[in-house]
Amino acid sequence: MRSFDSEYRHGVCHLSFASVVIELGQSYSCFSQIRFHFLTSTDAFMSNPTKFYGFFTRVLHIMVSPLVDDLTSDELTLHVRRFLLVFMINAFQSLENPIVRSECMRLVSLSIWHCLANPSRREQQFKHYSPLKKMWNAIEKKFEGSDQATRKKMEFERSWLSVMLKEFIKILYTIPESEDGPAPTDSIRYCERFLEFLIDLEAQLPTRRHFNMLLDDHQVLILCKMAPIVKRKQGSNLFNQLLEILRFYAGFEINDHTGLALTDSQMTELHCGRLMELQLIAFKHFKNSLSDIALSNLASIERRPELLKQFKQLDDGDLVKLCDHLGIRSDLLVDVQGVDKRELLVEGLVQKFEKRTSQIEAINAMPLYPDEFTLFNDTLVKTQFYSGDTPLALPKLNLQFLTIHDYLLRNFNLFRLESTYQIRQDIEDVVKRLAPRLTYPDRKTEFSGWARMAVSIQNFSIVDVAKPNLGENKPAHVKADITFNLGRFTDSIKGEWDSLRQHDIMFLLTIQAHDASGDRYKDDTEFRQHFGLKYVRGCEIADLIGSDGKPIDEVGKPRIDDKNPKLGGSNRTLRVWLDPNQYKMDMDRYNRKEGEDVHETFNVLVRRKPKENNFKAVLETIRDLMQSDLVVPDWLQKVFLGYGDPGSAHYSKLSNRVKEINFRDTFLDWDHLRESFPEKKVVPTAKSDKILDPPYVVEFPESSSTEKQPERPKKRKVGGKVAENGSKKDNDDQLVVKTYTVPNMGPYPEDVPRKNSVKFTPVQAEAIHSGVNPGLTLVVGPPGTGKTDVAVQIIANLYHNFPDQHTLLVTHSNQALNQLFEKIMALDIDQRHLLRLGHGEEELNTEMSFSKYGRVNSFLERRLALLDEVGRLGKSLEIPGDHGYTCETAGYFYLYHVLSRWEPYIDKVRQAQSVDLLRDGFPFTEFFSNAPQPLFTPEMTFEEALDVVEGCFRHLKKTFTELEEIRAFELLRTGYDRANYLLTKEAKIIAMTCTHAALKRRELVGLNFKYDNIVMEEAAQILEVETFIPLLLQETEDGRSRLKRVIMIGDHNQLPPVVKNMAFQQYGNMEQSLFTRFVRLGVPTVDLDAQGRARSSIAKLYTWRYKKLGDLAIISQLDEYQKANAGFIYDYQLVNVGDYNGVGESEPVPYFYQNLGEAEYIVAVYQYMRLIGYPAEKITILTTYNGQKALIRDVLNRRCAWNPFFGRPAKVTTVDKYQGQQNDYILLSLVRTKSVGHIRDVRRLIVAMSRARLGLYVFCRRALFENCYELMPTFNKLVARPDKLQLKIGEMWPATREADDHGDPFEISDVAHMGAYAYQMMQEQLQYVKSQQAKAVIGPAQMDVDGETEGEIKAVPGEDEMNVDDTKRDEE
Repeated sequence: MRSFDSEYRHGVCHLSFASVVIELGQSYSCFSQIRFHFLTSTDAFMSNPTKFYGFFTRVLHIMVSPLVDDLTSDELTLHVRRFLLVFMINAFQSLENPIVRSECMRLVSLSIWHCLANPSRREQQFKHYSPLKKMWNAIEKKFEGSDQATRKKMEFERSWLSVMLKEFIKILYTIPESEDGPAPTDSIRYCERFLEFLIDLEAQLPTRRHFNMLLDDHQVLILCKMAPIVKRKQGSNLFNQLLEILRFYAGFEINDHTGLALTDSQMTELHCGRLMELQLIAFKHFKNSLSDIALSNLASIERRPELLKQFKQLDDGDLVKLCDHLGIRSDLLVDVQGVDKRELLVEGLVQKFEKRTSQIEAINAMPLYPDEFTLFNDTLVKTQFYSGDTPLALPKLNLQFLTIHDYLLRNFNLFRLESTYQIRQDIEDVVKRLAPRLTYPDRKTEFSGWARMAVSIQNFSIVDVAKPNLGENKPAHVKADITFNLGRFTDSIKGEWDSLRQHDIMFLLTIQAHDASGDRYKDDTEFRQHFGLKYVRGCEIADLIGSDGKPIDEVGKPRIDDKNPKLGGSNRTLRVWLDPNQYKMDMDRYNRKEGEDVHETFNVLVRRKPKENNFKAVLETIRDLMQSDLVVPDWLQKVFLGYGDPGSAHYSKLSNRVKEINFRDTFLDWDHLRESFPEKKVVPTAKSDKILDPPYVVEFPESSSTEKQPERPKKRKVGGKVAENGSKKDNDDQLVVKTYTVPNMGPYPEDVPRKNSVKFTPVQAEAIHSGVNPGLTLVVGPPGTGKTDVAVQIIANLYHNFPDQHTLLVTHSNQALNQLFEKIMALDIDQRHLLRLGHGEEELNTEMSFSKYGRVNSFLERRLALLDEVGRLGKSLEIPGDHGYTCETAGYFYLYHVLSRWEPYIDKVRQAQSVDLLRDGFPFTEFFSNAPQPLFTPEMTFEEALDVVEGCFRHLKKTFTELEEIRAFELLRTGYDRANYLLTKEAKIIAMTCTHAALKRRELVGLNFKYDNIVMEEAAQILEVETFIPLLLQETEDGRSRLKRVIMIGDHNQLPPVVKNMAFQQYGNMEQSLFTRFVRLGVPTVDLDAQGRARSSIAKLYTWRYKKLGDLAIISQLDEYQKANAGFIYDYQLVNVGDYNGVGESEPVPYFYQNLGEAEYIVAVYQYMRLIGYPAEKITILTTYNGQKALIRDVLNRRCAWNPFFGRPAKVTTVDKYQGQQNDYILLSLVRTKSVGHIRDVRRLIVAMSRARLGLYVFCRRALFENCYELMPTFNKLVARPDKLQLKIGEMWPATREADDHGDPFEISDVAHMGAYAYQMMQEQLQYVKSQQAKAVIGPAQMDVDGETEGEIKAVPGEDEMNVDDTKRDEE
């Protein structure tokens, strides 16, 4: 960052200084990148905050300096001031930075109320909220006691916003209503940006608390509504949308002073209070002119027409007098042409007293499916490549939210528009493929093309419109039948259409082609107009109608083959639900004769990919949440909204933290336990010198805390005197440890509990400790630091320490969920308590099924096995009867025949203390005769023998306990009831993806699903709202949430959630996860500090991004990390790739970037690696662009896929798709040669650098990337080595050379050289194979046993390499 010292000099040119500010605020269009650049720039001031104060103050002064039109002037133009305003917007969006916050909050402090027109309004607020009066008096006292310079500064700061508002109104009213001549673009854009600035101030409680009254007093909303720009046809759309958002937040349902959300009844009470105040004033001062208001009921005077009628009859003097009585500004804010003072005062009175539409009612009346206007409204659904030049009428997801309702509403709108964008892309693709055109002479629409995702509609009819529910004016539901023909499709595409199922979302299109529809489409042409796309409506499948005209019952028939008998021929009929809100709007429009009946016009049915078609369920879930009494746990609510102490939800701040934890197998031995708490004194109970063996139960002191909070010294009496006690008790840093003997659970191998084998680091141990405690736990897990192991151990410890609690496990992807689930299965957790919901369960690497119905079947199978054991036990005891007939008979058998034998026997044995009696009298010897080892040995002591028989009884007891739990599955007759019982009663650990949680919330709440803890893996990759929904999958208990723990594990330094639309990602900050927001807020985190994935040298390419990241011991212990990569001098290297055939990057279609030189180079290196013995499954090729991915795959298909010497690598994909995965060797192509591209995002760089374990080779244009500021910490290390590929000739995989042996390099000069060298090696291999085949013809006796010499690779890959399923290798 450039030095700003010279800019502080008084009298410096405004334009010169402004250019510096623009550099800070406008270097990047992406919100996160702007904020990152802004904060790193302000970090330069951290050592000297006075400099930032001077810099910031100078910006404030420049922004209120006079405007000029002359660009050569020393003053500022409106164009430049707009960029300064962007800087201020970014500053107020970065309040987590203490220096920025300090400067910004002075501008919105209570002192700005000095600018109110009527002091009585301020006094009225002081009367209602007495703390404000104290604050005001303190401010006034400080002002009075200050010197002249300080007073001047304080006066400037408290009036800055007021001056800015006045300047804004002046500029606003310079925009003419008339559209003759060129539009004043700079003025319009400045006003749009200023509205964005005001919205940001209103949308955060700390900034709106005092500013909201100033905004109301200055009548900004009314002046904007009356401005000429509102009436313009061109250029006013965005302004009006932003104004509507500002109006919404200005009147938001919240108490600005307490921060408490206001309910509908409270809002109604406030509204009625204002009306009664008006009536009182009217009766007292305006008996003659406002008698109707004074004497009418409230409902008759709260509507706009009535209020206008009453206020317009007042003369100018009475209007001013009434405004003065009500505390409304009666003089003009600024003297500008075009403002009618009388109209302004009337509008101000009307807006104050008219009834406001409920937001809940507005949301309920909104269709969930986008229509043609929403889909193709560019002010809402911008194209993918948003430039950032203008604001958008979108909510922003930043640090803080006003209320839970505000949080949900912002997410609802953003999620709805993001889904709309994706739907628009799909519809545009379908319509282009269908190629509609007009036929002659009948002028009908026909389709000259076809699309697999669309089909022509033969018949559409409304079959059922249900009466509205009580209190509603829309139909309860609307059903329609759609008939279409699949005769033109292949069997595979028919199968896709036949796989449609209930609740799938479809879209109905009306396409009416015109004369120009058959012409070639151009990107600058309006899409709807060109193709004649008239209507778009969504629908949801209710039933599949069979050939007999009846709905096909899908229960128990999930396969297409099961439906086919009822799906005869090619005709298909679907019964669908239409959106009742949309139907009402359409029919109202038709009944008013404002349009045709759209339902008679549909001619195309469109389906979408199931994985991308879940938007409606998510939107319904959010809408349901907005209307329910949401209860976030008390300990989490303030942190969630972004207020108060960020650490208040940490276990160290909670009174109910766990004092004693059974860590079971967390610690491997005593030394491991002591190492895991380095700042604590670990002592055994009873103060014995004997080293205890695991498992360990650790008692934590009362005041034990991860973060030692400073406490005020307390006084205590010592010997009758008062003494200061500022130190902690001696035992506060002492952990008392005890152990216990793990009970013998039985003589069979399956009875032996499985144990953890991971030696957790001290930081990992603290993460586990924090996770077991109640509260919010945030674990930051850099690449390779064992996040999954920590999560699994937390879950295991919760399972054993709190056996009655239920834990919900949520991840972003099925792959991560399955990895986590497989590790959970490896620990000592009873598998009958595990449940996996949603798709992806079939990919688990186990023969058992953990889905709901799979678990039910497992229970039933287990029931049969256990009942057989009961039968065998009955036979061994020689008790006649079928005791294993049912779970109920087994229970009676246990009570009357097992316990009746065991209890007398064990009492007698314990009294006699005789080994012979114990062995000879054991009643179940015959039953356990099939144990792998004899139960008793001659040398056994009494204690050892007693442990054996007690273990045997525990085995029996567990058998009958399981049967008692399974008994419910006997009583419940249907699979549905059994599955729901399993979910709500039996399962203790329930796993699902965040998407499944959003889709099934309504169903889960309806089943009375309960859980106490939630663990979220990949938390930094989950959208805000998709993180929030899993917290609310249950009803409250006595108005309180039963949720006790929220454990979030992720890495905000890697890629965020995927948001396809750049406008929502950049402007709305939709890519911000809840995890990242918590980190920004300063919530305490546990930062894992040791990685065990990559070589130390490779890890240094990304460890700079983390606080403190070292290596696990395994990195220095395993031999593979100490040895070099065979055939390569270096374990990582940047390979500079010049133009290939005179071309660097290319762009065959817009934004589809390719680089043939890098593709050829990487494939040649891959060939080289395969020829010297590298297994293909250990090599992954990554790139940063889909275009390059496609190109590399093409080159591989031509050169390698068919050749048994090479085959395909493990995967060829993009960096973004490969997050969360790893491989031994990574070949990375950065593609770009003209500009850095999106690898500039440091998070993407971290992902790219951290995928390799043993070798990383980056192919790029060195000169471009090494000069990028954001990438320097990594590229400075990469360019420290030669930028031409250095090979080690004659070395085969695996290498025996040490990793630091860099001798005898063979340098590859360019792409052609590498290609020629790989070709030469392949020819040598072919010659070798031919010679071996010749030897085989001569006779096998003359060959070596293996047919190959030492140091040579096999000519043909092994069977595993030959038969790899390419579709599984490439998931894209």
